[in-house]
Amino acid sequence: MHDKNSENHPTIKGAKIIDGKLNFPISWLNQQGYCEYSIYLEYMEGISTLPTPEMMKGQEIHQELEDKFKEEAVPATFAEMMELSQKEELLSRELWVVSPEYGIRGFIDEIWLTPDEFIIIDDKPGTVAYYSTINQVFGYCLAFKDIIEKNSEISNGRKIRAALRERGTDNIFWSAEFDQTAEKKIKTLINRMQDLLNGSKAFLPTDNPRKCAKCRFSSYCEFK
Repeated sequence: MHDKNSENHPTIKGAKIIDGKLNFPISWLNQQGYCEYSIYLEYMEGISTLPTPEMMKGQEIHQELEDKFKEEAVPATFAEMMELSQKEELLSRELWVVSPEYGIRGFIDEIWLTPDEFIIIDDKPGTVAYYSTINQVFGYCLAFKDIIEKNSEISNGRKIRAALRERGTDNIFWSAEFDQTAEKKIKTLINRMQDLLNGSKAFLPTDNPRKCAKCRFSSYCEFK
């Protein structure tokens, strides 16, 4: 499931070319919902800023969870996990998914593999299911579905469910099946992202002044 035929994009920081197609991190779908223009400033213009206290706290909690998981985890390949999960429930963290077809990639925070379904969990601060965070977890679902559909014998017809969890807790505050409606919606958004990154559409700034007030790139933004 690791990148094959992959190289860094020549002009877009963080993007790659995988199997001949532009491929961007799934986390950008969250940033797109907050403000498209911030993606342009950070990855097209290459503007860098210091991480916010919220970002640093999130990274700290994330690392603590990962370290704890590694202490108790039993190493297994993806194929082994998929096979075992047809009979028993398994948990994995930091599962790497990449879809050359849709041009997306990223690490799933946590995934529960059960005999009946796959539950893909993204950890977020707070308990509000913003459409931008929903888009991000749907992006992980699409990449995961693309992988298992190319290996239909390991999916066994199981459904995929998306979930958002309050960071550092067990509180899943939002969950929904990754159905055809959700899949169509996220594919449309990914197509827009591809158009933005290849220059065929323009990045739009947010019209929410509260977002601008908190933005790391406000001092660089011509729309502020």
